[in-house]
Amino acid sequence: MPSNRPLAVVTGASSGIGYELARCFAEDGHDLIIAADRPLGEAEQGLRSTGDVEITAVQCDLSTKEGVHQLLHAIDADGRKVAALAANAGIGLGHAFLDQEPDDFRKVIDTNVHGTVHLIWHVGRAMREAGRGKILITSSIASLMPGSYQAIYNASKSFLQSFSFALREELKDTGVTVTALMPGPTDTEFFARADMLDTKVGHDKKDDPAMVAKTGYEAMQKGEGDVVAGLKNKLQATMSRTMTKEQLAGMHTSMAKPGSGES
Repeated sequence: MPSNRPLAVVTGASSGIGYELARCFAEDGHDLIIAADRPLGEAEQGLRSTGDVEITAVQCDLSTKEGVHQLLHAIDADGRKVAALAANAGIGLGHAFLDQEPDDFRKVIDTNVHGTVHLIWHVGRAMREAGRGKILITSSIASLMPGSYQAIYNASKSFLQSFSFALREELKDTGVTVTALMPGPTDTEFFARADMLDTKVGHDKKDDPAMVAKTGYEAMQKGEGDVVAGLKNKLQATMSRTMTKEQLAGMHTSMAKPGSGES
């Protein structure tokens, strides 16, 4: 017999913020479709400990059309309308832009932008037709500043931040809400995967992903437009409104330049 529990889709759910978002949904009575480009067995096992939750795990690369279609097929095969989508999958890339390889920065763009937008387009259309639904997009505090030594990542998050508010406006009378979650540096695998462990931001103390996820989950449930997770990041967001782009880029250099964590 098909479950009558609401269905939530969470990307980037193998660990970190995505896993903790999936846990929020599970504890709040949702069944789950979780996706990541890494094995999901450990995450699935942990989420099942929250109770009687149905979980479909999809290992797929959302930087590719094939990966996106693999996830969309799993969503369609479930048969239920998606009650909530947490579009959380994202990757970073450290070092100076001209020292990066095209395949590497293209993967960041394709994951953070193309894959995310395609997924939201598919799920969002069904939500609009149903007249209800919640979309949570994991943006970043990085969206507020030029990302020297992390240029492609910050630009991709600036895109998502702008996109989320544009989509929110377009859907304001449909019963579908869009919320942008803006974490700061968080204790996840992000900095290792982005080759940024030798940077100041890579060394600094980071936020608890469970706290970040809870902040985003609660904002999504309230239908808020965006939310910054963590007091330090809220102060940084406020400060970014008073600084020039050149000053912000310089500040980002001090945090993200290779070797800055060794001084």
